[in-house]
Amino acid sequence: MSRFFSGKFSSLVPYTPGEQPKDRQFIKLNTNESPFPPSEKAREAAAEAAEQLQLYPDPECRRLTEAVANMLGVRPDEVLLTNGSDEILNFAFMAYCDSTHPAVFPDITYGFYPVFAKINTVPYEEIPLREDFTIGVRDYLSLDKTIFIANPNAPTGITLSRADIEKILKSNPDTVVVVDEAYVDFGGESCVPLIRKYDNLLVTQTFSKSRSMAGARLGFGVGNRALIQDLNTIKYSTNPYNINAMTMAAGLGTLSDPDYTAANCRTVIENREYTTRALENLGFTLTDSRTNFVFATHPAFPGDSLYKKLRARGILIRHFTHPKIADYNRITIGSRAEMEVLVKTITELMEERK
Repeated sequence: MSRFFSGKFSSLVPYTPGEQPKDRQFIKLNTNESPFPPSEKAREAAAEAAEQLQLYPDPECRRLTEAVANMLGVRPDEVLLTNGSDEILNFAFMAYCDSTHPAVFPDITYGFYPVFAKINTVPYEEIPLREDFTIGVRDYLSLDKTIFIANPNAPTGITLSRADIEKILKSNPDTVVVVDEAYVDFGGESCVPLIRKYDNLLVTQTFSKSRSMAGARLGFGVGNRALIQDLNTIKYSTNPYNINAMTMAAGLGTLSDPDYTAANCRTVIENREYTTRALENLGFTLTDSRTNFVFATHPAFPGDSLYKKLRARGILIRHFTHPKIADYNRITIGSRAEMEVLVKTITELMEERK
């Protein structure tokens, strides 16, 4: 770093995104992207919007906000569109965390949470998951801290019920609870229906996973009107034009084609079930994933070793170095053909070890 870099960031360790190699063709099962292209309606809408890129986009995202609100059964003033769900999560750290309202989240979860806390100089606590990688609901009762829960969790894939989230909300009435639902469309239970019952609930979702728009960067937050006003204050104090015109148009196109999204989700779930059975037959232990990935370990293959062997054969998966999960790998669910190649390759690796 340069000698001009602020000392307040001297110990900041940035988030490490999944590998995006350019040196060769890989079967990419490492970043939880959709194996399906965006809806044709999304592509057509984005192309049309490209013809007017000389103009600023609508800072209020009115049409897209109304479409998201209609999809969720809420009011437009209960929705805020952002540049990926990462932005709304960062807004939440900025708006609801400080020295008197520390952040709290699991020790094994989305890796951006501690980064957001550190860059915003927010004190935070990491609560250990249970031995089976589940979140202990009792650990989050009456904390009087700003709570962040990815549900389903990543990288474990395990989900909490809406009733469990409601217990946490009830016991923390004076602090905000942020429920990150990036993977909810693959088998989780959304907490959006609770936003009017609990004024301390903020739900975040994304277009990156189930809606095949990871490259467009589009997410949103849902909460009561006052929370959304708070977050709009942050937005308009940082980047009012946070969503570009092509992304906005693609989002509208995607929402106009719900059958396409639903069919893709069903296929991912089917491929997840196929992959789970196949890996279990090979001796793997997997968590009960309700996401577009599986989280797996094998007694004969240390996590890092399997990751490296698969990479050498053209398949990328995600390995984490945290000691608790170092023996596991997160494997994105791709097309059936991709998952069959994965299973075949792992089978060959196991044969080689004999």
